[in-house]
Amino acid sequence: MGNTKSGAVSKEILADLKLSTKFTETEIAQWYENFKRQCPTGRISKEEFENIYSKFFPESDAQTYAQHVFRSFDTNDDGTLDFKEYIIALHMTSTGKTTSKLEWAFSLFDVDKNGYITKSEVKEICTAIFKLIPKDEIATLADDENTAEKRADKLWNFFDKGENERVAEGEFIQGVLENDDALRLIQYSPAK
Repeated sequence: MGNTKSGAVSKEILADLKLSTKFTETEIAQWYENFKRQCPTGRISKEEFENIYSKFFPESDAQTYAQHVFRSFDTNDDGTLDFKEYIIALHMTSTGKTTSKLEWAFSLFDVDKNGYITKSEVKEICTAIFKLIPKDEIATLADDENTAEKRADKLWNFFDKGENERVAEGEFIQGVLENDDALRLIQYSPAK
């Protein structure tokens, strides 16, 4: 048993990641080996993250969105992601429960990290998401969603808030869970 499979992953981090993700000890150890190969310093910078992220969206401008994703996972605000932050990000964006993903989405939209979302923050993130959509897909969007501003307005309207009001995390999660269109508007999935 022991810690033989985990390589250089500390027992504390390994135990924490096993509890907070659905990854096995073997998977975490494999991710760690790959992370250390790609990031020998044990940290990934915002620029490295943006570069990696842009490879997932080669036909789009992913830089702005990647910056927001990075900010939402850099929990200690040191300008880098360590292995634990990286694995939590991977888990949240791929296999996390819907409520957990929506908690993360809230942190993505909460640009100033004050615990609330404003309409201007919704516009900022919707603009970043819109830049992920390839130009040929934009032409196929509904009239009320074919610009970043229209998408932001549509999303904001789901929360039934005025221009200068704000949305708390619970309201955000409930509003998105209750409306499939809102859920679709807070993300972009490339057409395959």
